[in-house]
Amino acid sequence: MRRTVLAMALVAAAHGVQAADLPDLPILRGGFNDGVIPRWQGFYVGGQAGTGSSDMNFAGTTQDIVAKLLVNTAIENVGRVSEWPVMGKKSQRGNGAGGFVGYNSQWDDVVLGIEASYMHGNFGGSDSGTISRFFDAGGSTNFVDYTASSSFKIKDMGSIRARAGYAWGAFLPYAFGGVSLGRADVFKSATVSGTQVQIAPPNTVVPFAVSQTEGQSNRFIYGYAAGLGVDVMLAGGLFMRGEWEYLKFVGPIDTSINTVRGGLGYRF
Repeated sequence: MRRTVLAMALVAAAHGVQAADLPDLPILRGGFNDGVIPRWQGFYVGGQAGTGSSDMNFAGTTQDIVAKLLVNTAIENVGRVSEWPVMGKKSQRGNGAGGFVGYNSQWDDVVLGIEASYMHGNFGGSDSGTISRFFDAGGSTNFVDYTASSSFKIKDMGSIRARAGYAWGAFLPYAFGGVSLGRADVFKSATVSGTQVQIAPPNTVVPFAVSQTEGQSNRFIYGYAAGLGVDVMLAGGLFMRGEWEYLKFVGPIDTSINTVRGGLGYRF
């Protein structure tokens, strides 16, 4: 009996020595995700650059101009020239660069904040077109050409948005929504020309032409903003960012801008 107890004690001691000699590996002490969650709370600033597309609807852009030019005329009353679909939808790519500044509040894994984002670049586009028709109105046969052009150039744009994110290791995926703000140059021009041929003899031919151009520089535009992104903590307060942003502007020309961008920031 004494020999059996002694043998068991020697075996237990040998196992203890082997366990003490094992290397101290993290996997033996727990998972790799047991570390401290990075601190995102506080003020931060950064720079960014991106590319995207502007989608514009120029339909009806010059309708008000033509309606004024042809007010109380048989051409407009019968032919409804101002409503002709001279222009339509256009898309154009653009690039820009800018910065962002914001503040985060953090509760464990949940991060909420507010941010202002700015981009300076070349967004927007232009369109033009011509429609020719003939119709009878006011005792004459009218041969009418309607030519129009318009452009919408956005130099500066940005958003003020509320953010909501979830800290997952060094990553902070987030969604945001807010208001969009911008500064744009708006131009539109319309010309209506043609001839009127009297139906009754002596069939007099009367040429006509009217035109008008309107433009405005640095016009303030606004709308709403939404998007998704992810911040990645690199070292200390330094982080990098990838983001998609959608901006919708209401105004003289219906415009939406989609951009993808990358950035680098620092949290204080």
